[in-house]
Amino acid sequence: MNMAVDEALLARLRAPTLRVYRWARPAVSFGYFEKWDAVAGALAGREPVRRWTGGGIVPHGGDFTYTLLVPAGDVFLRRKSSESYRAIHERIVATLALQGFQASLCERVSEADSRACFEKSVGSDVMLGGRKIAGAAQRRTRSGLLQQGSIQNIGLPENFGRSFSGLLSQRIGETTLDAALLADAAHLAVAKYETDAWMRKF
Repeated sequence: MNMAVDEALLARLRAPTLRVYRWARPAVSFGYFEKWDAVAGALAGREPVRRWTGGGIVPHGGDFTYTLLVPAGDVFLRRKSSESYRAIHERIVATLALQGFQASLCERVSEADSRACFEKSVGSDVMLGGRKIAGAAQRRTRSGLLQQGSIQNIGLPENFGRSFSGLLSQRIGETTLDAALLADAAHLAVAKYETDAWMRKF
């Protein structure tokens, strides 16, 4: 359902939107191009889902998970993928600094050979104390940009999402998911994200 909500939001996007959410139970998401046989051994009893974005294997449950969506035509999309990824993570670093954490951006790719997202850092991932604490993956479509990210291995205050949004834009407001969007997402969840055809796509 979380993956379906993101896709449904992107399809009807009118303004840049930050969605912050939690998971009802332990789960693991994995990148669109990951092979199912390689992922299956890392599930450890967690509910799995293949993301629409790329990247590696990400456990969920106690993490801070977010999706940033930017509609087509927005000036932000003039940036290359690597530039937009870095810009978003710079705001995460700045938000962490407001909370007293001295995080920084990774400047080089880790040599670790792992499909686990948080065991391997790439350029512009967020690092703290020598370990990766924030990673993300993007997808661009005709509707705009979708970045799905996770912050792990750090205790964050309840207001982190609001502080983060304040550094993304000077004009922010809160909204809830309406019934029509949730209905679209529920259909997508069953017709796409829950199916073996999607889960075992590769």
